[in-house]
Amino acid sequence: MPVTPIQAPEAQRSKEHLLQTLPEEDLDFVVQFVLASGSLKEMALLYQVSYPTIRATLDRVIAKLRQGLNGAAPDLMTGLLADLVERGEIKVATAKQIRNVYRTVLKRNTE
Repeated sequence: MPVTPIQAPEAQRSKEHLLQTLPEEDLDFVVQFVLASGSLKEMALLYQVSYPTIRATLDRVIAKLRQGLNGAAPDLMTGLLADLVERGEIKVATAKQIRNVYRTVLKRNTE
């Protein structure tokens, strides 16, 4: 089955590749992820962190890429929560609960 490549918006294509918008730390993560054939288990061993921490890091990178594709501003709260999870300061479940409450409040404020 052929895969349709993801195309960046026209404005994005004329500047730089979407991956080039990521910080160097995230680019290094993407390179290691590809070299690990997408194995989160292998990534957790490589980075010497838990599987949920690697999952949170990947989710953060994915969110940044999606925002770049959509031309949206970065979600600072999600980024902060992901950083806290990566540093082991909060658990993934706690970060998800905080993010859900935050998004609910944002939604209410825009209605």
